[in-house]
Amino acid sequence: MSHFFAPDGTRIAYDDQGDGVPLLCLAGLTRTMRDFEYLMPHLPPCRLIRMDYRGRGQSGWSGADTYTIAQEGADALALLDHLGVARAAVLGTSRGGLIGMLLAAVARDRLLGLCLNDVAPVLNHDGLVRIQDHVGRNPAAKTQAEMAGLLGRVLEGFEGVPHERWMAEAMKHYVQTPDGLRITYDPALREAFLAAVAAPPVDLWPLFDALAGLPVAMIRGANSDLVSAATAADMLARRPDMIFAEVPGRAHVPFLDEPESLQVIAAFLKAVA
Repeated sequence: MSHFFAPDGTRIAYDDQGDGVPLLCLAGLTRTMRDFEYLMPHLPPCRLIRMDYRGRGQSGWSGADTYTIAQEGADALALLDHLGVARAAVLGTSRGGLIGMLLAAVARDRLLGLCLNDVAPVLNHDGLVRIQDHVGRNPAAKTQAEMAGLLGRVLEGFEGVPHERWMAEAMKHYVQTPDGLRITYDPALREAFLAAVAAPPVDLWPLFDALAGLPVAMIRGANSDLVSAATAADMLARRPDMIFAEVPGRAHVPFLDEPESLQVIAAFLKAVA
């Protein structure tokens, strides 16, 4: 684990390993670079770059006003500058995919392509409501083992997931303390997220269309409550060349080590190489 400082002085944690095509992995709203650990053993040779957004994981906290997609996109570009990477392919899970689409609009010359993990220009309201119900709050579960059991029971749309995977999830995303479990990010992220959801809707299709001429891929959880099958079809209509697969037995978001996910990512990396 390494770190650098963003222009405003915020400490940003990152990991950079391997050689080949640079692949910048951007995690979901409340997640960290550890989200991509399931994928890492299966990747073809590449330069894997992961980061914790400000306010998450090992990065510094900088306040709700800075927890925005625009700021996180700027931090991603600052990381590429810090590493001397002129252009990178981006694999974006959920919020990370929104950041990737924004980068296509404001810094297209820095992208080799974008692979989206269960995120789209149109997001279902029900999925956003589910996220806002828990973001920024420590769970009622008192131990990681208890949390693992809870995840297996309450996360609808995930099928055939062994207890060991839910235990790994609990250990990644919750810190065990004498007083119970603690989230791995600044609770002020809740304030930022609620403000973003309450803001007037923004048409994100121009951001997706900004990817014209670049390789695009998409992985959709077949049971996703955030990205509808109809929206995926609309994306394919705009980009018939989009590398695409649905992952059965997965909701929001696939873990990325499913066979369907791995096939899409391998094809995407081949396309950007």
